Amino acid sequence: MTGGGRGIGRGIALGLAADGFDVALTYRKDPEAAAETVAMVEALGQAAFAIQGDVSVPEDNARTVAEVIDHFGGFQVLVNNGGIASRGRSVVDTDPAELLRVVATHALGPHHLCSVAIPHLRTHDRSDIVVISSVATITNGANGAPYNMGKAALEALAITLSKEERAHGIRVNIVAPGLVETEMGKRLVKGAAGIDDITSLNATMPFGRVCQPEDIAGAVRFFVSDKAGYVTGEKLNVWGGGQEWR
Repeated sequence: MTGGGRGIGRGIALGLAADGFDVALTYRKDPEAAAETVAMVEALGQAAFAIQGDVSVPEDNARTVAEVIDHFGGFQVLVNNGGIASRGRSVVDTDPAELLRVVATHALGPHHLCSVAIPHLRTHDRSDIVVISSVATITNGANGAPYNMGKAALEALAITLSKEERAHGIRVNIVAPGLVETEMGKRLVKGAAGIDDITSLNATMPFGRVCQPEDIAGAVRFFVSDKAGYVTGEKLNVWGGGQEWR
């Protein structure tokens, strides 16, 4: 999986490990966090290792797949989770380089990663691709065009792949979180609403709490389980039916 070192990615890694999966994860610039996740997976009795790589770099994606094959001999699940935030600027104030960087991370990179991973996924009777999108594709909030565009393109990729790869036994589905209590979530609420403590939102959030990485992991675990053997091309929004915090 990409972006597995912390936050939502760590939650997914631990959830999959609890279901008996070995885990290979990528990280971009925090080797300590990635090592912590690896140790946590191993403590659950599963094998794990981390690979430094940037999903927006094609050479890194090819190397990632090659290292996973060399380490584990193959794989049946690919989780596209790696992501970055945009800077919260209006369209007219957005640097073109930022737009390219964000869209490349969320959509162009996953497209290439899938292209090099799918030949290996096709060798199994059943394989799964899960992409981590965002309810930003529903809300399309102001001052977030690069992120909104990147996630919309990622969902288009997933739906397209679900049709292309169904005959090869590959299920492709989408998990779309709302606000989640992660480092990125904390930065988001501070930058967008001036809120220093994300937990102060608990009383106004669905079910009395901010969404947790484990909630997102639960959706991924469902999609890659036998319970979802007849499910592909679907999107599951994980935001308690709607979140109003701005």
